[in-house]
Amino acid sequence: MISYIKFITIMIFLIDCGILMAQNEVHPDEITFVRQGVRRYIFNENQQIPLSLLEPSELIGLPVMHPVTYYADSTINTRIKNGRFLVTSDKKSPSALWFGGFNPFATYTIDLASFKGLGEIGFDFSDAENTERFLLTISFANDSITDVTQKIYRQGKTVIDESIAINLDQVISSDSKKIILQLLGSGLTVYIKNKDLPVAIGQIDFAEYIDLREKQYLHSLQSNLYINMQGEILIDKIQSTLSTGVGLADIRAITYEDGTPFIDQNRVWYTMTMRGRALPHPLQGVFSLDPTVFDLQFEGVIVFDRADGLLRNDVASHIFYDRKDSIWRGITTGFSAFAKPGEKKQLLSVYSKKDPRFGFSVMKANPLGIEGDIEDPHIIYDHQIKKWRILACENINGYKAVLMESENWNRGYHKISGPVIHNSTGVSIQKIGNKRYCFSGSSERKIYIYSYPDLIEKGILNIDLPPWNSNSGSRIWPNIIELPADYPFRYISLMMDRFNYPSIQGPQWSYGAIYLFHGYIR
Repeated sequence: MISYIKFITIMIFLIDCGILMAQNEVHPDEITFVRQGVRRYIFNENQQIPLSLLEPSELIGLPVMHPVTYYADSTINTRIKNGRFLVTSDKKSPSALWFGGFNPFATYTIDLASFKGLGEIGFDFSDAENTERFLLTISFANDSITDVTQKIYRQGKTVIDESIAINLDQVISSDSKKIILQLLGSGLTVYIKNKDLPVAIGQIDFAEYIDLREKQYLHSLQSNLYINMQGEILIDKIQSTLSTGVGLADIRAITYEDGTPFIDQNRVWYTMTMRGRALPHPLQGVFSLDPTVFDLQFEGVIVFDRADGLLRNDVASHIFYDRKDSIWRGITTGFSAFAKPGEKKQLLSVYSKKDPRFGFSVMKANPLGIEGDIEDPHIIYDHQIKKWRILACENINGYKAVLMESENWNRGYHKISGPVIHNSTGVSIQKIGNKRYCFSGSSERKIYIYSYPDLIEKGILNIDLPPWNSNSGSRIWPNIIELPADYPFRYISLMMDRFNYPSIQGPQWSYGAIYLFHGYIR
């Protein structure tokens, strides 16, 4: 009798627990995401990582701190005047003043107070013997820009000397300009900034002449201020930084191996694509956010090493910390292939013992065995079935979500579900409560919710003020995550819009602004 009573008691308890769990279960389409804030980060000075700086107010021993190389018999005169760096020359005197090392993905800026005279100013990247030299110059006639030129020298011979100028008619003369050179590994864009948005005044792809992603250039080249002018130049400062570029996109939360968000120092950590122009011109950035406020912070850059002599700017990555093996791992999309004719786009497995969230990091990369037009991968280890699964977007008459499975994190994947019917972008797997769901942006101005793992459509996400309108693209990354119970709200999403940067010419993927949403159950 006692055993029977215990049995009935246990059964009642289990039924009550089941009812309670069912009552507490939250379906993603019951959550309303409400917009909290939006920002577009464009070479933001508060969101940059310093590499080198020439600050006139800090200079003592100028010839040693910033030595000058002369390319002719004549010389230039340099000194500090009223807290600014003054350069004068009676005639054109090609010269290079050292200000830092070299990084092929850095942003280089000259805060130019004034240019009075005729000639050129720009950036001279060269090795100690001048056997390799990459020169970018802006030509002035007094305060007006007349040309932007790219020159490449090898063993003293000219490889290329050409104008790359665009939009010069949009540049308004002013006594104060900022020259911004965004190096993109295999290409570049030059901007001029007054008080408004920077205007692109030069752009080029140069990989056929020189591929600055080669490791040798990171180690051997130096960055110099190039001057070849007759007149007077006043400069407020010169610097190189790792910067946010002209837009952020492809937002992916860094996680643990099972997809649980990686929360450290009370901050959620993300990878985001930092935009240049088109492909292959983005860069993989790392950011952090206190999810209770909107304080997005740029933390680092990741490039990838496939053991082929190049530092690869692959993006749309999912980075996770594998607690079992105490190592950082992930999956990235091989968009850098677009810089090398004939190279195939593919997914790559990446790994690093060093924490890749900070500064400039290099992760080892290997082919995953998944080639073709497939992107936006999200990987988890499903402890229940003891297998790895990747959700990605594959181009099957348009990009569609597919789910793949393997017993190994870095090889042997086969498709187990999908493709879905709807266009897909920025797909991810995330738990809401105790249940996993798959989320996907689309071209249909909807964020779709799918079941895991069979990708059956379960609804759409409710969004108050989504990051699109009737005239803009809507293929955004939903990036939904659930926060621990002690947060003031349980759900957040960082999304981006798809407004390309003005003044860039030709094909481009230079979006977007960042939108923060908090999720509530109403």
